[in-house]
Amino acid sequence: MAPEKKRLGKKHRAAQTRPHKGATPKGAKASTGALSGASPKGRKAAAAKKAAAFSKSKVRTQSPERQRGRSVTGAQMAPGALPAESRPVSNRPARGERGMASNAAPRHDEPHGLHRGVHSAALSDPETENALAAMLPLIEEAQRPSDSIAAPLFAICGRPNVGKSTLFNRLTGTRRSIVGDEPGITRDRIYGEVDWDGRLLRIVDTGGVVPDDEALIPSEIFRQAQVALDEAQAIVMVVDGRSELAAPDLELSRLLLRSGKPLFLAVNKMDTEKITPQAENFRTLGFKEVFPISAEHGLGVGELLDAVSAAMPDLEPEEAAELDDVWEGEAELDENGEEKPRERRLRSHGEHVSRETSIAIIGRPNVGKSTLLNALTGTGRAIVSPIAGTTRDAVDETVERDGHRFRFVDTAGIRRKGKTTLMAEKLSVIMARKHLEAADVALLIIDATEGVTGLDANIGGYAHESGRSVVIVVNKWDAVTTEREQRIAAGEENVPAPADKKVYTEQVRDALKYLDYAPLLFISAREGINVDEVFKKVQLVARERRRRISTGQMNKFLDGIDFERAGVPYNKRVRIYYMTQAAVAPPTFVLFTDRDVRLHFSYERFLQNLIRDRWKFIGSPIWFKVRPRNKKKND
Repeated sequence: MAPEKKRLGKKHRAAQTRPHKGATPKGAKASTGALSGASPKGRKAAAAKKAAAFSKSKVRTQSPERQRGRSVTGAQMAPGALPAESRPVSNRPARGERGMASNAAPRHDEPHGLHRGVHSAALSDPETENALAAMLPLIEEAQRPSDSIAAPLFAICGRPNVGKSTLFNRLTGTRRSIVGDEPGITRDRIYGEVDWDGRLLRIVDTGGVVPDDEALIPSEIFRQAQVALDEAQAIVMVVDGRSELAAPDLELSRLLLRSGKPLFLAVNKMDTEKITPQAENFRTLGFKEVFPISAEHGLGVGELLDAVSAAMPDLEPEEAAELDDVWEGEAELDENGEEKPRERRLRSHGEHVSRETSIAIIGRPNVGKSTLLNALTGTGRAIVSPIAGTTRDAVDETVERDGHRFRFVDTAGIRRKGKTTLMAEKLSVIMARKHLEAADVALLIIDATEGVTGLDANIGGYAHESGRSVVIVVNKWDAVTTEREQRIAAGEENVPAPADKKVYTEQVRDALKYLDYAPLLFISAREGINVDEVFKKVQLVARERRRRISTGQMNKFLDGIDFERAGVPYNKRVRIYYMTQAAVAPPTFVLFTDRDVRLHFSYERFLQNLIRDRWKFIGSPIWFKVRPRNKKKND
């Protein structure tokens, strides 16, 4: 009879079966090839060690910014700068070692630290998330269809923090304009549309007007408001009904009364019937039409719109015929013989005829996005200042060139979550992401004097993952080339060497490997250098993203591929029977395979490179979807 083994206590059993941090667990010395002959205690210890090693491999040991490497500065762009091969390289796994498991560290050819989904830019504090829950319905894909340019326009104006943006959002039925308790959030002109009683009207929201303020931002807001008031056929002045009349209210009313246009006074924040009679106190401003309203709750807004619509001029027959193209399909009658409401014709990402191309200008704060918008449109549409974060609301403008219509949308500078403190800044970053996803093409603006930073790589990753076509624009190129001659002439010392375009291109491509399909431009928005090339590149990538390849061409292409060259692990390989292009904008290909598995990233990269060698698809990402042949229909 075998001697009975001594029973170990719970503490000793745990010590033998669980690996300790920094120590080799007992019984784990048995080789993996001889586990069948090891004791149960040894097999359990070896399995625990293997699980611990696997869990440790999933932990990211460095931050995304650290893994992304050093930013490329203007000094590194000199002819004597080190090439990409000789620069110090961070501790990244070798090409053959990465990508073997889906949970390994981020790949070098993909953007690091990218977050999928729309709400990734939201801050983690509960107060902000609750505020954003009501502020983030999907932005309409066409904020202002260009065919409605003939519709009559009325403007909303007033001093800061009286509820102009809240009224604008109420009338348009969108969250187009950012609303908050902070005064002076709106700065640029924000356009929208109002469909009231079967009539289409345009509306423009202006920033808070303080006529006597000589500071840079307030004076620019006043200039933008003057432009809106000049082009409007009617004006609605908004005042705060719960506060006393202020000097800016009196000064603005005098300016408006001299304009000779139809004027309406909206006394806002009249939320209850008890305080509604207080609106009569504001007749001292000289307005005949006074309307007590509550923009937040929608009280009295209908009466205001009735009066504004009655005062707006009627369209000419030619303009009305042109405006009728905005509606989708012909008018239909209901059972009572009345015309049914028709849906608006919005911009399409598909294969339909595109009357315009929407371009989102994205980038870090203070890289020249607003300056580029003004240079492209030839106007002072956006406020430009050296203060970072000047733009908050998205500013859009339409340009018609060579028979094609472009809509440029200047977005707010995207910052890291830890760098945003004000509610307006947090919302502007999220709205910039929304406008990016509603666009066709993204212009990624990079400051030539600072080079590509980790935040630039993140922003480019947002456009890449959302399926937008991308054009990389290196702005302020004159600051690292021609300005040095002026500094030398002025007698300055320590003037850096001139930047070399070829070396700079290599540095940008090395930092943005996942955007290797995006064309690269060097411009100076302030001086207007090479700005015309932006139109050509945008038109090119917009055409490429809607290119369609027939199934016959794809199958002939598939027959000539040697998949042995893909370099994919054997257990990750799939057999592709045939493939077809299922969608455009972005080009999406469906692969009919023998297994229901996700394509290995090496497989995707291999197919993408071959497709680009054949059909280019310049500036557009390529998406793949796997559909196994033996998959059940009810799955």
